[in-house]
Amino acid sequence: MCTRLFSQFLAGGIICLLSALPLASRADTWQHERGSVTLKAPPERVIALNWAATEALLLLGVTPVGVADREGYKVWVDKPQLPAGIANVGTRVAPSLEAIAELKPDLIVTSSEMAPAADLLQRIAPTYVISVYKAGSRPFEKATEMLITLGDMLNREQQAQAVLSDIEDTLNTQRQRLEQAGLTERPVALVNFLDDRHVRIYAPNGLYQRALSALGLDNAWPHQGNYWGFSVVGLEAIAPYPESRVVVISPTVPGLSETLANSPFWTYLPSVRREQIYQIEPVWPFGGVFPVKRLATLLTDSLLAGGSGNVR
Repeated sequence: MCTRLFSQFLAGGIICLLSALPLASRADTWQHERGSVTLKAPPERVIALNWAATEALLLLGVTPVGVADREGYKVWVDKPQLPAGIANVGTRVAPSLEAIAELKPDLIVTSSEMAPAADLLQRIAPTYVISVYKAGSRPFEKATEMLITLGDMLNREQQAQAVLSDIEDTLNTQRQRLEQAGLTERPVALVNFLDDRHVRIYAPNGLYQRALSALGLDNAWPHQGNYWGFSVVGLEAIAPYPESRVVVISPTVPGLSETLANSPFWTYLPSVRREQIYQIEPVWPFGGVFPVKRLATLLTDSLLAGGSGNVR
């Protein structure tokens, strides 16, 4: 096209000269909690150092080359399922820098809990720092931000939007099921049993609140929790909310059902006497966007199936 490049240049043909030059590599930059990360191409070898980031990558159809606490993810999170063959890089609180470096990542995703190691991680590979859980954060919104940003970095924007659309569709469907059955009027208390006298109760500032609000359900517990979105209370703290239905999130401690059956206080609770104790499968309360969909479906199914007077 530019056989007469020199003469055209002398005549002012700058456009032709520019077309003859190689294009510079495109680089994009994203801001994060510890600065910024610049990538020249979508990463192919990604390491996730917390389970919310692991979940986000799997939702985008990206299999990380390494994750922290791999075996724990399989027990506590489970869905989305972690494929076989992914390397374990240590614990979420103390990952192995050597194991991370050996995998030769081109992106590391972590959170502010790993702030002391951020500079060391940056020496290994570009590092994106985002915290779904910290003081003042709104977990679902922050998890959504992480999913969309990773989708942008990995050239999977459509997948990110599809995941979010599917969650919204699921929430709307489950709300319609509850409304049609007339099951949205009584508030719900979401708890994990720590022992036969204490529960972790999920607060309005936690991830689970997104599911409750979308389903048209009031949270029976009106108090703010810690930045993880829960408070640890004794069973007596539930008594002042007699209209609530109690939803127990598994697993429970061994022998709990028998112990509670013989507890005068437990059997006195109005929700127990009305047989409005519901129990659902485990849902990871400190994840990203996916637990909201999972909780909404499990909770709706359980309320429609009916409650009982005790935990299983």
